[in-house]
Amino acid sequence: MSDESKPTNPGEPELRPHEYDGIQEYDQKLPNWWLFTFYIAILWMIIHWLAYYQFHLIPTDEEKIGRAIQKIENQRAEQLRNIDDTRLWTMSQDPAVISAGEATYKATCVACHGPDLMGKKSNPLLPGLALADNAWKHGHTPTDVLKIVRRGSPDVTKGMPPWEPQLGTQRVVEVVAYIMSHHKEGEAHTEEVN
Repeated sequence: MSDESKPTNPGEPELRPHEYDGIQEYDQKLPNWWLFTFYIAILWMIIHWLAYYQFHLIPTDEEKIGRAIQKIENQRAEQLRNIDDTRLWTMSQDPAVISAGEATYKATCVACHGPDLMGKKSNPLLPGLALADNAWKHGHTPTDVLKIVRRGSPDVTKGMPPWEPQLGTQRVVEVVAYIMSHHKEGEAHTEEVN
């Protein structure tokens, strides 16, 4: 060790004897707080690796997403548990439900089914079927209509897409109640043939 690298005072840092591009390195022990932080980080990584990859104690992202989707599906099932034809007919007489359903209809459905719910019967350029007449293509009960709005048309190439993923169960039910408000309970509907 050269004389210039030796500290003159005991508290001064010691320099290494080599030099590169005019830079000398300190020859000092790292502080204990830094070493303990480093050792704890290594220990944490080993414990986490064992818990996640070896013992599967920590759920993966796929498992978390799967649980979240299952929770959403359970909530949807719970919302639909009490929805039947009678309940939908009752909702179709409630002004608050009709108003909410009308707002959703005007925002999402009017482009295909028209403002008068008559679809291509009143405007041949519209792709949607009439919803205010007595000819129904996919069933004739309110729950049949709910099924089509929720899951979409059986023929996905030329039918309606499923709206429940975008709107949620509550808004879909309100739209169906709004549609059914243009009909009378017990009204006969014929099967439309295309």
